[in-house]
Amino acid sequence: MKDIIMDEQQKRLLRVHSEQDTELIGAGGYLSPEEYLLEDVLIAISLKKPVLLKGPTGAGKTKLAETVSAFFSQPIQSINCSVDLDAEALIGFKTIVTNDGVNVIDFVDGPVVEAMKKGHILYIDEINMAKAETLPILHSVLDYRRMLTNPFTGEVIKAHPDFSVISAINEGYIGTTPMNEALKNRFVSFAIPYISGAHLEQLWQEMFPTAPKSLHTLMLNLANDLMEQVKQGLLSEEAASIRSLLYATELALYMEPIRAITYAIAEKLEDDQEKQLVLALASSWIK
Repeated sequence: MKDIIMDEQQKRLLRVHSEQDTELIGAGGYLSPEEYLLEDVLIAISLKKPVLLKGPTGAGKTKLAETVSAFFSQPIQSINCSVDLDAEALIGFKTIVTNDGVNVIDFVDGPVVEAMKKGHILYIDEINMAKAETLPILHSVLDYRRMLTNPFTGEVIKAHPDFSVISAINEGYIGTTPMNEALKNRFVSFAIPYISGAHLEQLWQEMFPTAPKSLHTLMLNLANDLMEQVKQGLLSEEAASIRSLLYATELALYMEPIRAITYAIAEKLEDDQEKQLVLALASSWIK
């Protein structure tokens, strides 16, 4: 299986990108909390399987998608889903342009069409936030056909050989809905947990190499406590968001840690008891 990945990587690295495409390549840097997680995602992408990343907010799903982009040196087009997402936001739209003094109708490609034509990675974030009636337009893109009939122009678009799709969802969050079975069935699904232990410590060392050791210790201990409380059902998953913990660490370089933790973590929680629990856990590690 590793040979599949390396063959695909070599093909990608030999491809010449335009300057604009190069700017779209992800920075990489995802630290896999499980031994084979990143490797298995890369294998699925190499085999052109649409990938679904499932996990709590701040677990690193977007960073994982960017790391896939960096690994293959392949540009990434992103879509942030919402209830307002419509076909035009996905496929593109018609507009009037002036050509030699004559007004003509032109079509501006949306991220789906552009990614298909150019062989980019299409990253669909929070796909379960979109309205159910909007997404069936992607069915033929995601299955073995890898094609799309543009509903606005009638053009039949066949995906570039390098075209890949990665989607991400936060299950059970406000504003999300269960994915349609026909849509979900088109993906290979991966659970993305929070990183912990040595991986978490490595991330902090990379992100904040000059931070005081006491701050590293505080945040890593707090991260472990928060994750344990989430497992016990005493805190919601968002309380242990790695992204929020990183924000708190950055703020704590310029203010008292308890204030940083309040702003970056506690105040984002809806439940007052959860807020107090977070602050109590943090206070127990502050000398």
